[in-house]
Amino acid sequence: MTATNALAQKIAEDFVRAWTGKDVEKALSLLADDVVCEAPSGIFEGVEGYRRFLEPFASTITRATVIDVLGNGTNAATVYTVDTPILKDFRGTDYLTVENGRITRVISVFDRLPMAQARGDIQP
Repeated sequence: MTATNALAQKIAEDFVRAWTGKDVEKALSLLADDVVCEAPSGIFEGVEGYRRFLEPFASTITRATVIDVLGNGTNAATVYTVDTPILKDFRGTDYLTVENGRITRVISVFDRLPMAQARGDIQP
C-alpha cells in the first residue's frame, strides 16, 4: 500500500466512523468545499448541500457497524450497516474520491425500498 492509498483509506475510515457515530461536524470537516455527492435521492453539492443529505439520516442512527473500508489510489469504499428507529440492518456503501487530503466526491449507494416500506409509503 502506498502513502496515497493509505491516505484515502484513512480519510474514508475517519469519515464513515464519524457520521455513523453521529459526529456530523467531524464528517463534514473531511469534505472539500466543492464536494459532490451522488445518491439515490439526488445530487448534493458543497458542504452545506451534503449536510442536508447526511444530517437528517445520521441523527436517527441507533446502531452502526462499519463492515469494511477499502482503499485504492485516491479512492476508497466504505461498507456499513445501520439501525434506526424504523430500519434494521440497513446496508449501504460509499465510494469516495480523495484529493489534497479532502473528500471531493461521494457516490452513495443504498436501496430506498426498505425506507419507503418502513414509512408505510409502499406495502411489501
